[in-house]
Amino acid sequence: MRSVPAVVAPWVRTRLRAAPGAAAALALLVALTACLAGALPRAVDRYEDTGLRHAFDQARPDRTTVQASATVPDYGSGGETPDVLFSPEVLRQKFGELLPVIDGSVPVDRAQSAYGVTTHGTTVTDPWLPRPTGTPAKVTLVAQNGLAGHARVLDGRLPRAPGRVDTSTSRTEAAVSAATARTLHIKVGSVVHVPRFTDTLTVRITGILAPRDPAGAYWSTMPLLRTPALERLPDPGPPQTYWHGALLLPQEATLTVLGVEQHPLRYWNFAPRPASRHAHDLGRLRSAVASLESGPGLRRARSVADPDLEVSTGLDDVVTAFSRLRSGVSPLVAVAAAGTATVAVIVLFMAGGLAADRRRTELVLLRARGASLPGLTGRLLAETAVVAVPAGAAGLTAALVLLPGARLGPAVTAAVAVTLTACAALPLHAVLAHRSVRLTGSREDLTAARPSRRRTVAELTLLALAAGAVATLRGRGTSAGQLVALAPVLTGVIAALLLLRLYPLLLRRLARPAGRLRGAVAPLSLARAGRTGASAVLPLLALLTALTTAAFGGSVLAGVADARDHAALYSVGADARLDSATPLPAGLAARAGALPGVRGVTAVSIAYQARPDDGVDAVPLVGVDPGGYGRLSAGTGLGAFPAGELRKGDPLPALASPSVARTYGVRHPLTVRLEDGSTVTVRITAVRDTTPAVPGADFLVVDRAGLPAVAERPTSLLLTGAHVDAAGLRRAAPAAATVRVLAEERARYADSPLQTGAGHVYTAAVAAGAGFAVLALLLALLRAAPERAALLARLRTMGLTRAQGRRLLILESLPQALLAALGGALTGWAAIRLLSPGIDLTTVALATARTSADPAVLRPDPWSLTLPAVTVVLLAVGVAALQAWWTGRRGSVRELRAGEGR
Repeated sequence: MRSVPAVVAPWVRTRLRAAPGAAAALALLVALTACLAGALPRAVDRYEDTGLRHAFDQARPDRTTVQASATVPDYGSGGETPDVLFSPEVLRQKFGELLPVIDGSVPVDRAQSAYGVTTHGTTVTDPWLPRPTGTPAKVTLVAQNGLAGHARVLDGRLPRAPGRVDTSTSRTEAAVSAATARTLHIKVGSVVHVPRFTDTLTVRITGILAPRDPAGAYWSTMPLLRTPALERLPDPGPPQTYWHGALLLPQEATLTVLGVEQHPLRYWNFAPRPASRHAHDLGRLRSAVASLESGPGLRRARSVADPDLEVSTGLDDVVTAFSRLRSGVSPLVAVAAAGTATVAVIVLFMAGGLAADRRRTELVLLRARGASLPGLTGRLLAETAVVAVPAGAAGLTAALVLLPGARLGPAVTAAVAVTLTACAALPLHAVLAHRSVRLTGSREDLTAARPSRRRTVAELTLLALAAGAVATLRGRGTSAGQLVALAPVLTGVIAALLLLRLYPLLLRRLARPAGRLRGAVAPLSLARAGRTGASAVLPLLALLTALTTAAFGGSVLAGVADARDHAALYSVGADARLDSATPLPAGLAARAGALPGVRGVTAVSIAYQARPDDGVDAVPLVGVDPGGYGRLSAGTGLGAFPAGELRKGDPLPALASPSVARTYGVRHPLTVRLEDGSTVTVRITAVRDTTPAVPGADFLVVDRAGLPAVAERPTSLLLTGAHVDAAGLRRAAPAAATVRVLAEERARYADSPLQTGAGHVYTAAVAAGAGFAVLALLLALLRAAPERAALLARLRTMGLTRAQGRRLLILESLPQALLAALGGALTGWAAIRLLSPGIDLTTVALATARTSADPAVLRPDPWSLTLPAVTVVLLAVGVAALQAWWTGRRGSVRELRAGEGR
């Protein structure tokens, strides 16, 4: 009779069936962490790409288009004459040959690219063209391909070439844009006579066109095609201005421009493809642009087009400006990312530690029965991987679905790192705890344990790294690279290790006076607080890192908001303002004061071209009512002064900026010539850095009543009020006046998606870090929950009441919670104070530094320091009280207790 072999259930399946809840919790934790880890780099890619596209849009096609051009050569390339080089067929052929050269460096949008021939501008004397100062207008002849596909005919028809066209053709047709026709008084049938070397080219206008895409590169690479320009002669004396417009010839009429001027231009414009702009590829784009302008790319372009070809573009300036903005934003985002990543890794290790503690008896028994350490580690790794790998894949998939359109590599790398960490946490804890075979665990007593030499060396190494990072950051600023991200984290690590050194000393100091108290709850709670070992390191490290990151991040966000508020107030001078180049109508101040939301109106007169001592430098002279303007200055915090300092006198007292005071002196009479030729004598009696009426470094402020009658009339209104009716103010303002509102001005400082996106990612990262910190605290309490429940059960049999049990658990958790809260607040404050000299928030706060306001400086924010710390204490106390209440209601406690009492 054959024996039936025993069926052994697989290890992994058995362990997962034995603890399905723990497996599900681990899967949820890994999936959430992998999703956040995969989402972070994709979110950064998305807002950086959006910011780059925004920078390109703001720069306009005249800067971003790659423009290749060549003039009439002294001799034709390859024996070709100018007539051949300027023919439409050759221009088209050269465009096709240049296209792969340019497209290989900068991806080209063929639909918006164009080529053609143009002149530099020729003076025309037709009397019906407008002459603003008597100077004749200029016209530029442009024969560009694809006119029919990029324009709509509003009136007339598209121009056509009159049969065979060559340099001797004396008549041709042209079209103009609607803006050019409106400004230069051109109609269908108008005739423009363009001088040539030997005769005159007669250009008859056959159509008025409207661009299909006015902002596209076809029309905006040379803005003159769609919009005429009012230009000024460089001659000294009174300004002489003239209009300059473009006449759009048919593509077949390129040869007609050869006789108009000596150096007509052949050009090929290549517009970059919008979808090709990725922030992570800026280095390659910068190198490609440099190659096209003065490198191998230019040599290849000249070899196929013309030996004298020149390539120019403003792409490098756009990329440099964007890179400068990104270099100021990215390190600050990395701070929140590094802090959150550190806390997440700690939580994953704590989850592994919790699983190892839950199975300590099982693992001790396996080791005692001969299980090898590598074999046990492999089984635990396989058991964890079965849960963590699918969960990590699910989290990564969620990140890819939620945030499409970004790079895959960084997200996969981050999710894989999370999954590997989760897989390694339990085996690592098992290896460290069960290196040697033992049947009982050692007693953990933090107050009696002495730190080992290895721990001392590790702590000193981390201290040296943190000190070096902080010193480098203070000296080099945000150019220190990854040190910006690691410095706050290293500061939190050092603080955690230092507090763990001080914690036993504090407990021993508190134990003696607590032992003299009546009752056993206080001494027992302190004894219980000291019965922790290495398990206290990870929760404290997680809390301190999270609190430091939250304090740092909150202070950054608060500093950014304060900088924008200050810059907007500095620029506007009040909650709203109305400015006019001419004196405002009488009664406008009263009507503005009656608008909804307006609390006060201050009328001022500003002479921007006032010249002290008849000098060449103009200094804005502001005439004010000293009483109302003094209250406005005090309310805004912009150069407050006593109203009596500006009361009318002889000479007229004046408040000046420091630069004006240094230039013209203080307490000496100063003659100021106004724009209308009148003069006023002032004496500088006070100096202030800023003033509400003029957002600049130079100004003089005087009593308006002491000015001549013309200069006394107000030209600006400064309005205060919580919710000024901007629409009503604009309706009441004269047609030529400008209205600015504080809220709108503040929004302009954050007009870059790079800034707003970084702010959103920063906030999300800090919130995720706070969530992981709370989870770390809950895991620490959950790890101690079985032992606490057993302790309460035993103590209840000895007569401990429910109220005493609650106090015991609360007092036991308070030392660590207070340590983490106070340490986190102090660490956050110290990190901000240490790192603030190396961090300038101006780049993050202000899209463009339009004012000379104070730079945005990182300062500790009280709410960011105290609120997270108080939350940690309340959460620890609340969880302890909840555990005591839940344990007191369990039936096992009723069976074990010896009596009831309260």
